[in-house]
Amino acid sequence: MALISFQEVSLGFGGPLLLDGVSFQIEPGERLGLLGRNGAGKSSLLRLVSGELQPDGGTVTLTRGTRVGCLPQEVPEALPGSVREIVLAGLGEAGEKWLRHERLVAANAHGAELDALHHWLEENDAWNAALEAEKLLTRMALPAEENFAVLSAGMKRRVLLARELAAQPDLLVLDEPTNHLDIGAIEWLEEFLGGVKSALLFVTHDRRFLQKMAASILDLDRGKVTRWDCDYGKFLERKEAWLEAEAAANAEFDKKLAREEAWLRQGVKARRCRNEGRVRALHQLRNERGARREQAGLMRASISEAEKSGMKVIDVKGLSHAWETEPLIRDLTLTVTRGDRIGLLGPNGAGKSTLLKILLGKIAPQKGTVKHGTNLRVAYFDQLREQLDPTKTVAQNLSDESDHVTVGAARKHVITHLQDFLFEPDRARSPVSMLSGGERNRLLLAKLFLQPANVLVLDEPTNDLDVETLELLEELVANFDGTVLLVSHDRAFLDNVTTSYLVFEGGGVVREFVGDYDAWKKERRTAEENRARRENRAEEKTRTGRERKLSNKEREELAALPGKIEALEAEQARLSEQLADPDFYRDATAVKNAQERLPQLEAELLAAYERWAELDAIGG
Repeated sequence: MALISFQEVSLGFGGPLLLDGVSFQIEPGERLGLLGRNGAGKSSLLRLVSGELQPDGGTVTLTRGTRVGCLPQEVPEALPGSVREIVLAGLGEAGEKWLRHERLVAANAHGAELDALHHWLEENDAWNAALEAEKLLTRMALPAEENFAVLSAGMKRRVLLARELAAQPDLLVLDEPTNHLDIGAIEWLEEFLGGVKSALLFVTHDRRFLQKMAASILDLDRGKVTRWDCDYGKFLERKEAWLEAEAAANAEFDKKLAREEAWLRQGVKARRCRNEGRVRALHQLRNERGARREQAGLMRASISEAEKSGMKVIDVKGLSHAWETEPLIRDLTLTVTRGDRIGLLGPNGAGKSTLLKILLGKIAPQKGTVKHGTNLRVAYFDQLREQLDPTKTVAQNLSDESDHVTVGAARKHVITHLQDFLFEPDRARSPVSMLSGGERNRLLLAKLFLQPANVLVLDEPTNDLDVETLELLEELVANFDGTVLLVSHDRAFLDNVTTSYLVFEGGGVVREFVGDYDAWKKERRTAEENRARRENRAEEKTRTGRERKLSNKEREELAALPGKIEALEAEQARLSEQLADPDFYRDATAVKNAQERLPQLEAELLAAYERWAELDAIGG
């Protein structure tokens, strides 16, 4: 039996209906990703599911006994209490009485109140519910006694998720659950939700999260919801084919309408003998055409590219920087050359934004030097959007009092330029303080792309963008002919626009890595496994008090490792030499294979060296 059913549901707040006769249902255990453009009504639909909103028309039916948990997009600013208290609050009255009972027991209290609480907890089976909530604190690695207010944004979202899970919901609703989480937290969330029994309905702009978590897609497009029982990758293929078929059908319809309109405009003689049934059919065609809702336009943007910079863009030597006593960057030496496309990887607070500002000369390093090359024209997207003045209108943020802006070599009206970034004329005259997060990001991009640039520095540019806009931005950055420095927690975006990473490994260590995110993750996993093996061996020595000797198989492996390493290094040198040869690029397949093989070789070499050191230490 369905957990929740929508029947002919309509909802609007003025203008076109956000939901126009929508029908669908959610079954137990389903995992549904809800897709749609910014402003299409996704969050409103989630609020209908959670009961926060009531529809203007139709019915939303929640099956009796169904419990719905909801993780909101924004973290509440003022939520008092410890982590444990907030998680137990998910149990409602049971959580309150459990905490009160604990306080009385801790105070060695006796009497009627304690007895009444004990009786109530037993009568309402609250003991087990509270104990399960306590287990969540451990499973989700939450600091139970920490004050909620002092936690990071990512940890706060984890606590709020635990609060909803404490009530053991049948349906869990998640609105942008990956927002402002670093990659490690996103991957933890994917793994954790994979083991949750509740049905899931979620909105996200993270395409990897969507691909991994959604078994089916609900597509909200022009007021209608269409269900696609496939993963995100298959949905993209099928939706494209569906849109092509829709466009062809609309073109044929419009031709028929034009023919009928021409018939009606014939002379008096024709009108006298015209078929009244045909006239009624024409009126019906007009009504259908008038009711048609065209698909929302895509952002039409381009990056104004400046003349090429010098070959050396930024030269860094011996750079060190700390926050109070915490080292963020230690002894970093780096050369950024023209055409490099570098992503910065690391957890929130690691120092990625600080390093960008140091590289741009906005912050002086505490130690070391940063030198800029010649003819640099930098366009900088800052995640705090400090380049926008909230007291001015959208249009004034681009051109002050002028009506025109310069885009590349062309002069355009500021309203026309803003329409390219999906701002309607009325919205262009609104103050920036009225904009949503996604709209502010689009406005900053509209401002940024006015500047001729040969270096793009983007600090979290993808936050709050819908998938279509995000993919267009990705295409623009991928096709940019200059140098790119990028901070993002969107793994797909990183992989599609960068060719190497600066990885923040903790303790101020920042390491260069050539390859994609998955290759780096594989290398890290291999290194962690090798480190764990070394630690286990050290523990074994300590425990047994004697050295472990190599087995015959391990002796053979140790003897073979130098040859293996030599072969890997030779292959690495050969591929590097090929990729440096312009003629090699005539064979696109060979280039692709070489580029994919290089990071694999690096990981294999690292593993081989680690294993050699491990076996040599035992044998020595």
